[in-house]
Amino acid sequence: MPDPADERFAAELRGSGFRLRRWRSDDLEALLRHADDAEVERGLSDRFPHPYTRADGEAFLAGRVVDLRNPVFAIEVHGEACGGIGVRPLEGERRIGAELGYWIGRRHWGHGLMTRVVGMFAPWAMEELALERLQATVLDSNPASARVLEKNGFVEEGLLRRAVTKHGHVHDLRMFAMVRQRLS
Repeated sequence: MPDPADERFAAELRGSGFRLRRWRSDDLEALLRHADDAEVERGLSDRFPHPYTRADGEAFLAGRVVDLRNPVFAIEVHGEACGGIGVRPLEGERRIGAELGYWIGRRHWGHGLMTRVVGMFAPWAMEELALERLQATVLDSNPASARVLEKNGFVEEGLLRRAVTKHGHVHDLRMFAMVRQRLS
C-alpha cells in the first residue's frame, strides 16, 4: 500500500451512485468476488489474471502489480469495492501523458456506471497530474469499453494492428486519447 503520509492522491471523488477512493487492505474479499470472473478478465491486460486468486489480490493491494502511489482508485458502490480505475504516468519525453485503465465487476455492467466513473475521473486526473494527454488502449474484442471512452470525449486515434495476444489469439488494439485543449 502507498505510504499513508503521501497525501498527493488521497482524494475521494463522489459521483452518481459511486465513490472513488484509495484501495484498502480490507477490500480483499470484495476484490476477489468481483475480479475472479473470466468475462471481466477477457477485456483486460494480462496483469489481470484469471482465475484471480487470493495471492493475486494480496499482491495487488500490496502495490506489487501496479504502483498504488499513482492515482489508482477503487470504485465503491453500496459500500463495496467492485472495480478499479487508475492512471500510469508515462516517462521520458512522454511524461506529459498518462495511460488510463479501468474495470468493473460484471454485476455492474450495462447501467452506465463505468461511463459515469470515467467521466468524473479522467478530467480530474488530467488536472491533478497537469497532463497534456490521457490515453487508453482497448482490445478489438471489447466494443463496450470503446463506447465508454467515446462517450467521455476520448477520440480514437488509430489502430495498433496485431499488437497483443490474449488467450492464444492475436488482437488489434484501438488507441484512444483525450488531450488538453489549448486556449488561443
